[in-house]
Formats: sequence, C-alpha cells, structure tokens
Amino acid sequence: MSTIPWQDRPENSNDVMWRYSENPIIDRYAIPSSNSIFNSAVVPFGDGFAGVFRCDNKAVQMNIFAGFSKNGIDWDINHEPIVMQSGNTDMIESAYKYDPRVVFIEDRYWITWCNGYNGPTIGIGYTFDFKEFFQCENAFLPFNRNGVLFPQKINGKYAMLSRPSDNGHTPFGDIWISYSPDMKYWGEHRLVMKPSPFEQSAWQCTKVGAGPIPILTSEGWLMIYHGVINTCNGFRYAMGAALLDENAPDQVKYRTQPYLLGPAEIYEMVGDVPNVVFPCAALHDIEEDKLAVYYGAADTVVAIAFGKLSEVIQFTKDNSL
Repeated sequence: MSTIPWQDRPENSNDVMWRYSENPIIDRYAIPSSNSIFNSAVVPFGDGFAGVFRCDNKAVQMNIFAGFSKNGIDWDINHEPIVMQSGNTDMIESAYKYDPRVVFIEDRYWITWCNGYNGPTIGIGYTFDFKEFFQCENAFLPFNRNGVLFPQKINGKYAMLSRPSDNGHTPFGDIWISYSPDMKYWGEHRLVMKPSPFEQSAWQCTKVGAGPIPILTSEGWLMIYHGVINTCNGFRYAMGAALLDENAPDQVKYRTQPYLLGPAEIYEMVGDVPNVVFPCAALHDIEEDKLAVYYGAADTVVAIAFGKLSEVIQFTKDNSL
C-alpha cells in the first residue's frame, strides 16, 4: 500500500486524534467551477491515491468528481464531473450526487453516494481505473443517506450501512445495515445504532450516520461515524467511533461517549454550514498503527486528522456508552 499521509501528534496535545497543521488540504475553490469541496472519499490507487470528491458548483448543484494524488494531501481534481455509463441497469437518472464513499472489493472500486432519484437514495457504481464509471441500481427506496459498504463480504454477502431519513434536513437518524448477494438486490435490514439519550451523550443525541469504510481489527469492525446535536444555532456535527462484531456487525460492542473530534477550528466553525466535522474516508496502516481520517469541514473544505489506530480502539473501549 502507498504510504498514508501522516503527521506526528503535537507535543502539547493529549488528544486521541489531532488535526493536520496545514488544514484544510482542499480549498473550496480548488477547481474553477466550485463553490465548495467537502465530504469526499479517497483510497490507495497505483503508486498513490485516487478519490471521488463532492464539488458543489456556484449554482450549488451537487456532483461528484474524480481526483488523484501522489501523497494523499496534494490533490489534482478533474474539472468535469464523473459521467456514468450503464452498469447493471439502464436507469442512470440522477438529479444530484453527493457525499461519496469508495472501497475496493474483490476486483474493482465501488462507489456509493447520496443519489437524487425522486428524493435522496443510495446510488451505487463502480470503476476499475477512475476514468470510466458504471452506475448500478439504487440500493434503496428514497429516503436514505450515508451508504457505506464493508470492504469484504460478511457471511457470503455484501453489506452496507445506511441512514434512513426523510426528504429534507432530517431531524432524526439511525444507522442500519443491509445485505445483498449481488450488489443489486438488498434486504435483511437490521438496526445497528440509534442516537444516544441527551443526558448520556448530547453531541450524538439527534442523529448518527456511518462515515468512512469500516476497518477490520482484532476487536471487530472499527466504524468511524458522525453524531449530531440540534442546538439553538442548528445542527452541530462531530466525529465518534464504534466497534461492531466481526461476524454480526449489527451488534455494537463499544461506542464512544465523548466525541473524537468536534468543530473547534475556524474552518470547521465558519463556512456554508457552520459547526460541521463530517468524516467520509479513512486510510489506515495496521503495521505502523496509523489512521488518517478525511472529513468535510463546515460543508466547505476538506481536512484531515490523524490518530494511532490502537489508541482509537482503546479509547472507544475505555469510554463507551
């Protein structure tokens, strides 16, 4: 695997996760048409990295764009959005595309995103080279967001986390898991995790949603997720972690009571949507005990945070709801 981005913990920090000192790594105007670039996904690819980026244009039309990087920090994002070809369906209609995730499974890179088809649903597509892209059947009925695939089959089936929602800025949200034999037909829906009681952990009391692709560890699946509280100034998004059972990932073993990272820097608190830390991708190196999480900040830019994988796992176990 390519060497993942990394910066050591600052000397004056005791935080489990810490921000890259040069954040944000992708500016809102990184391509000529963009109003904002955020909530994007990256994976190792070739001798570097590839990604699928949410780029809202200056009409605030939402679409996804491919990009490439040698080091995972400095990105060259295509100036034109991804054009889909037919995969396992001829229905590739889409009013918008946003908040992508990307994962390599078996022989190709699978992409999920929030797809506009009579409301938000989970779009699925794949690519072999990040040049040609093929769209498949939507996974679910509207309304749904935050579709996140597991990186391998579980009990012989593909598995996906999602957050059933409504047609607007959802004032609720639980994490569910669904299974498929073929990446076309989805079922066996099971509840994974609900928002916490306000009194126990208020930062995640309104809604929760899966973030990056889950990471298989000796303690189970590490799921980085976002949690939301509805404040007098609107929603506030922060980042937490949970450990799911390896063979039955609808079973939550541990879940952080305190958040791992919340909006505190100016680029997280000020932007098109203030007070948002929204994780969408993670690179990890188990041998070197490194974790790098990419997140959208204030729905405007892309930032990155680092942590020791073992410390994040231990923190999750020691500080569980």
